[in-house]
Amino acid sequence: MLLVMHFIMNQTFAEKIIAFNQNLKFTGKLPPGFQVMNPFAENPETMKVMSEFYQKYYSDNNQRKFIIGINPSRHGAGVTGVPFTDTKRLEAICGIKMNSAKTHEISSVFMYEMIEEYGGSELFYGKFFINSPFPLAIVQNKKGKWLNANYYDDKELFQSVKNYLVEILETFISFGLDTSEVFVLGKKNSLFIHQLNQENNLFEKMTVLEHPRYIQQYKSKEKQIYLDKYILAFQNET
Repeated sequence: MLLVMHFIMNQTFAEKIIAFNQNLKFTGKLPPGFQVMNPFAENPETMKVMSEFYQKYYSDNNQRKFIIGINPSRHGAGVTGVPFTDTKRLEAICGIKMNSAKTHEISSVFMYEMIEEYGGSELFYGKFFINSPFPLAIVQNKKGKWLNANYYDDKELFQSVKNYLVEILETFISFGLDTSEVFVLGKKNSLFIHQLNQENNLFEKMTVLEHPRYIQQYKSKEKQIYLDKYILAFQNET
């Protein structure tokens, strides 16, 4: 299902992830009512701005810790190709303008507030890599409307993508990630990542943090508590 790729040893992290995204596909069979959206295939500018982002922050061979999301939303990475990054923050904070789309995504708001408190995007992205076990957007047809879906929302869906998830995680690890500790966003997400980790011995330790969307939607009045929790967890890695 995943195109087997052989990365050159002296490639930068940026070169590896750009090549990965250029060849990204899912050819497996999903249950009825689910579809996969590939932002890189649907909008040529997505590939362009994604490449600019990684060339700006990842043109090195530094070892980074892995932060695992769920799968891209249609308004965040499903448009920009950059996890937890809508077009507003891509331009305002990362300095990369996207002309073909304008998006606002609430998870992106929290993540970039946290990144600012951490010390800014250059410092943060120099130490961490964010992506998802299923790096393409999943949508589900509900009453004639296509809505965001998570890879674990349906038991049959999870089983249909399970092997692909492992291949993706192993590929990211091959980029040179530090596997001594992984940060997993979302408590339900962590249950499935824990299962994959138990079966495949990917990471030594898992630290679970509440997902930014949950914080923004249900805990916005306590947001500073969660920002502090993220910073404390990540500063232990400096």
